[in-house]
Amino acid sequence: MVSQVTRVGAGAAGTTVSIRRATARDARRLTRLVRVSRAYEGPYAPMVAGYRVGPDYIETHRVFLAVATEGGGAGGAAETVRTEERLLGFYALVLDPPELDLMFVADAAQGLGIGRRLVEHMTDEARGAGLDAVRVVSHPPAEGFYRSVGARRTGTVAANPPAVMWDRPELLISVPGGADRTGRSGVPPQ
Repeated sequence: MVSQVTRVGAGAAGTTVSIRRATARDARRLTRLVRVSRAYEGPYAPMVAGYRVGPDYIETHRVFLAVATEGGGAGGAAETVRTEERLLGFYALVLDPPELDLMFVADAAQGLGIGRRLVEHMTDEARGAGLDAVRVVSHPPAEGFYRSVGARRTGTVAANPPAVMWDRPELLISVPGGADRTGRSGVPPQ
């Protein structure tokens, strides 16, 4: 399923940004995006140095990616359309227990609204799965972003050396219209 996000650029050869479900074939690109993220430079680098988003992870969880598709024609009687997909970001939603496990936006796509659209998409996915909230254990510098999209801080997850050497903010993103933990709808009766 592809969810149209927005169209940028001009003319027939413009760029379309969309969100689609990841497949096992995307694993290497997602791993690379995690490992080269400038958000994890310096003291945060060891956390992602050997990180891998494997095909099994993609098949087990709801992993979606934002891509820019460049379209162009080759001309002639039978117009041939060639598309190239550029990875802008991705997220992984774990359903049980509900958690936004991963979310990365490519360095070159920072500030373009990709992160906000991924959170909106994740919220829609969570609602469709009957969830009323999604937990986020944030990379410390990303806390402000999550708060800007409506997450509220609920606590702190303590450092867990040697893998994680720093405390991380724990947040909760509410899912309007989702179900509560007992399976009842979060929407009041009409």
